[in-house]
Amino acid sequence: MEREALKQQLKAQIIKFLNLTELTPEDIKDDEPLFGDGLGLDSIDSLELIVLLKKEYGITIQDPKAGRKIFHNVNSMVDYVLANGVIK
Repeated sequence: MEREALKQQLKAQIIKFLNLTELTPEDIKDDEPLFGDGLGLDSIDSLELIVLLKKEYGITIQDPKAGRKIFHNVNSMVDYVLANGVIK
């Protein structure tokens, strides 16, 4: 899967998994922080993102410090999935 298609897929999955029904994939910027002042996700959302990566891409994240880096923004998630995931 090419990078841009994966970005759009991940954005749609984030919206679905986190039940962010008021958002569209276009509302999520590629380089916008997912947590804090960016998209405003919290620690419960990070657990949902871990489940998303496991379920959709076969990626298991065990180290919370690694998770912070991986989930910084959509671009960092895409990079990690392309390097480590099984893309369907």
